Amino acid sequence: MTNVHPTVARVTSRIVERSRDSRRRYLELIEREGERHSDRAFLSCSNLAHGFAAALEDKPSIAQGRGPNLAIVTSYNDMLSAHQPYGRYPEAMKLYAREVGATAQVAGGVPAMCDGVTQGQLGMELSLFSRDTIALATAVALSHAMFDGMALLGICDKIVPGLVIGALRFGHLPAVFVPGGPMPSGIGNREKQKVRQLYAEGKVGRPELLASESASYHAPGTCTFYGTANSNQMMMELMGLHVPGAAFVRPNTPLRSALTRAAVHRLAAIGNKGNDYRPMGRVVDEKAIVNACVGLLATGGSTNHAIHLPAMARAAGIVLDWEDFDELSGAVPMIARIYPNGAGDVNAFHAAGGIGFVTRELLDAGLIHGDTLTIADGGLAAYAEEPFLDGQTLAWRPAPAETGDDAILRRVATPFLSDGGMRLVSGNLGRAIFKTSAVDPSRWTVEAPCRVFETQEVVNEAFKSGELDRDVVVVVRFQGPRANGMPELHKLTPALGVLQDRGHRVALVTDGRMSGASGKVPAAIHVTPEALGGGPLALLRDGDLVRLSAETGVLETGADLASRTPVVPAEAELGFGRELFAMFRAGADSAERGASAMLAVAGL
Repeated sequence: MTNVHPTVARVTSRIVERSRDSRRRYLELIEREGERHSDRAFLSCSNLAHGFAAALEDKPSIAQGRGPNLAIVTSYNDMLSAHQPYGRYPEAMKLYAREVGATAQVAGGVPAMCDGVTQGQLGMELSLFSRDTIALATAVALSHAMFDGMALLGICDKIVPGLVIGALRFGHLPAVFVPGGPMPSGIGNREKQKVRQLYAEGKVGRPELLASESASYHAPGTCTFYGTANSNQMMMELMGLHVPGAAFVRPNTPLRSALTRAAVHRLAAIGNKGNDYRPMGRVVDEKAIVNACVGLLATGGSTNHAIHLPAMARAAGIVLDWEDFDELSGAVPMIARIYPNGAGDVNAFHAAGGIGFVTRELLDAGLIHGDTLTIADGGLAAYAEEPFLDGQTLAWRPAPAETGDDAILRRVATPFLSDGGMRLVSGNLGRAIFKTSAVDPSRWTVEAPCRVFETQEVVNEAFKSGELDRDVVVVVRFQGPRANGMPELHKLTPALGVLQDRGHRVALVTDGRMSGASGKVPAAIHVTPEALGGGPLALLRDGDLVRLSAETGVLETGADLASRTPVVPAEAELGFGRELFAMFRAGADSAERGASAMLAVAGL
């Protein structure tokens, strides 16, 4: 590997220095916990008997401590397509554990909600804080102190970050993430996008739209666009928490089963009772976090991780901010174009060379740290290989030397973009993220009078009545974590796309969220400070001239904000369980800090 790129080295050093005290406290914590809970012998006989009472075949092994006992923390449900395949995993994993003298128990389940189902619905207001709920549920599952390792079964948007945060607080244990893989490809993405816009214009009806959506989301497995879920899988590879190459292998295939078996075997081998101890808290260090950021930028991944990665990092005592993303983005070329940034989906990306190709390119260019501790032998270089079955035997070979499709995947020397496509914009309206990789460069700067809204439903009503048929910056405020849980606002995407296609200069500014499927319209998202509590967006009025520019990193207005009184939103409605999450909203910190009440209250 070549020397690490100077920008990557500089950002890493800055993060290390910024995190020095908090990381030291974290490492002291997991060392202390490892000493305290290194053996189940500290449990009383009553404790232990409760722990293996229902283990049936594995009772003698657990009781006598013959081998490691592995915790399975699962996010299985059969409503969420990505997690439906997990239903049969635990029984298979118990068999795989016995093959190497280990045992496994389902320690607990965590909720797994789907933003695709709740998009534009009241349930979306629970979505972001489901991540904190998952972290808490993970901690509850692991609280029994019965385990020597963690097998974490999760894929989608908030589920992987929540599992990471919860598991890191038990970072003295080794951990392996066990994915399920993407569903087969459905109809073409451009066709799906076209039908959505036709529906927004009233040119097709609900039956046609439902038929189109059903042809896209149609089988068990992860949705195949490159949103937050599939970005999660890429990051778990580059953080060294997967068996190499496991991310995008299809569900219910022999190779998928072989990779799950390898994950269990590996987890049993890296516990503290052997000579290859790899605790999760040591695997997830400053370099691993930087590697995840670089992978996100190089592949045009989800902007949701501008929130999730700082939160995950905090759980390991590491302080990451948006300036780190911005500086890395200036040095990291974008070498993958996966829908919504391109035409091909993750199956096409995998076929073209996939994550192994990306890892090798980034390693060779010195854009990621190769000297990190991973769960695999060989460090991060092992993730530049791809798995295959040699008869019945799982094996690995080098990732393809050349891309299989240069419309989807390219080498660092010939990238799609010279930068990673995620910019920090700031000014007198706050700080925000702008995902340039999905937007034509000719639209990176928009200056226009704003129209201010407080819900996406009212935006769509204004669109249908023709009120937005002009150059306009649409501001949607009171959508931050403290206001209503920071829902994603994808009901806006078709309407704003139509306005842009009509030739208007259009942009979105919001303290809400848009994910990796944020689309082609320029947007300043996750604006912090949020409007609730007097953030600058609460001072804007209809007609104020707003300038958004990814080229100059600006988010500003020429209006005299100092002379104004902030608008106060209508009182939040109750119902649909939203009132139960009031403590999360009240305690949440900023989007740039990870938008977490749990981490804020814990002082992390």
